[in-house]
Amino acid sequence: MSLQGKTIVVTGTASGIGAEVARLARFQGARVIGVDRNEPSLTLDGFVKADLSSPATIDEAVARLPQHIDALCNIAGVPGTAPPDVVARVNYLGLRHLSTQLLERLPAGGAIVNVASILGAEWPQRLAAHKALAATAGFEAGAQWLAEHPVPADTCYQYFKEALIVWNAVQSQPWFLQRGVRMNCVAPGPVFTPILGDFVAMLGEERVQRDAHRMARPAYADEVASVITWLCSDAARWVSGVNLPVDGGLASTYL
Repeated sequence: MSLQGKTIVVTGTASGIGAEVARLARFQGARVIGVDRNEPSLTLDGFVKADLSSPATIDEAVARLPQHIDALCNIAGVPGTAPPDVVARVNYLGLRHLSTQLLERLPAGGAIVNVASILGAEWPQRLAAHKALAATAGFEAGAQWLAEHPVPADTCYQYFKEALIVWNAVQSQPWFLQRGVRMNCVAPGPVFTPILGDFVAMLGEERVQRDAHRMARPAYADEVASVITWLCSDAARWVSGVNLPVDGGLASTYL
């Protein structure tokens, strides 16, 4: 598998999965442009410092990104311990806005990869609501819909990962049919990253202990990164609209 000659934009490159994707993509021959609110701690081919919580700051970042890109990896995110409005803006509304703004810069054969979560697996229970949110036209319309349909703070992280999985499924096919751009999600389980502690705090110690026997260990960030870079590559040229678990088999234990 090779990313030789491709230009890839990776959000969340300051740490965790985003940093590992950037490192691996460069090793595979890609030119990597990072986007993060924090400075990166690894070599990149370009970097745009940006807060992805508002359309204005996203548009400013887009203006500084290359006019041609081959893939976008939406990895930046905040944990469920953040305020619900921030979770909505960064993990869903901002991700959607950035993807839409960069779509025209992607050629046929280009790819978008979104990082969802195993915690988004219950999306069928709220499918109608998620499809209604997905149908809103733009960041502000989505924010208005959410103001009218508030999400409880204790489940906001799961809710917006569910919403992301549904938006990915709904939007991927028209973009693939009309532009030849593939869009997919990966859904990690727990991962050894700086926000793992927030993940545990969000779920609660009882839930974590109850689920501990279901998996060998949390994933390492590079184990998720390799799947993301594969989805960016031509080896995945006929994969679109999927939500791919990368969880060491954790999801299968709930069947």
